[in-house]
Amino acid sequence: MPNLAQQIREALSMFARQGTQPALIGGLAVVAHQVVRATKDVDFLVEAEAAAPIHSALLDLGYQCLYRSQDAANYTRGTEGLDLLYAHRPLARRLLAQASERDTPMGRLRVVSVEGLIGFKLQGFVNDPTRTRDLDDIRALLKTHRASLNMDELREYFALFDKAALLHELL
Repeated sequence: MPNLAQQIREALSMFARQGTQPALIGGLAVVAHQVVRATKDVDFLVEAEAAAPIHSALLDLGYQCLYRSQDAANYTRGTEGLDLLYAHRPLARRLLAQASERDTPMGRLRVVSVEGLIGFKLQGFVNDPTRTRDLDDIRALLKTHRASLNMDELREYFALFDKAALLHELL
């Protein structure tokens, strides 16, 4: 397994050179929100306008692009994976802007809110219902943070994907 902390430090340095401030999402963000789980890649939310320079910088670092669209990109380098989600919609831009800096097992990082992370996990599950890991992550995050969650915000995310009944079931 790659040294994720080292990979993250290198990515953060690259983002700084590109003048963008990413936020951690995905499995490592789940870990940053006190839910234990294994993951093998790093996922970041970044400004959509930074996509082209970040793509070039990652290629310069030896990553190979597996997939790239206006919404997301996936890169690999040996056993390391790095995925990007581009914030171009107002909601994603808000979540990126509001990401908080926090101490994580991987160092000090900007991380999206628990509610935002649940929203991204929900989107992943709705886009591909075979991604049951996303549903497991949602369950674990709801259980761990139930007392402090902004339920109105969560209801909005679940309503956005026509999954209000799923939120009720998970709670």
